[in-house]
Amino acid sequence: QVQLVESGGGLVQAGGSLRLSCAASGSIFNIIVMGWYRQAPGQQRELVARITSSGNTHYTDSVKGRFTISRDNAKNTVYLQMNSLKAEDTAVYYCAMNHYWGQGTQVTVSS
Repeated sequence: QVQLVESGGGLVQAGGSLRLSCAASGSIFNIIVMGWYRQAPGQQRELVARITSSGNTHYTDSVKGRFTISRDNAKNTVYLQMNSLKAEDTAVYYCAMNHYWGQGTQVTVSS
């Protein structure tokens, strides 16, 4: 059984930084794309960033230049470094690998 476990969320002041981690356990192979999504209250879940097995990255416009996604294939782990956080970044952040999803971690940015 595959599980994705996120960590690193929390409360931070605007302008601060957080680093999210997501580690996969169980029999998961050939993870082509790893991604981070977020869902704010009353909003639809949206893609934040994704990274392919070859290292190609994509970011939603609102986080470009502030967030960095990376992965460790040997550890089946994906990271999201979030800098210059804004109040509008407040959401539950979810990681995804293939068709598996994490349980979500809350990120709250106070203004």
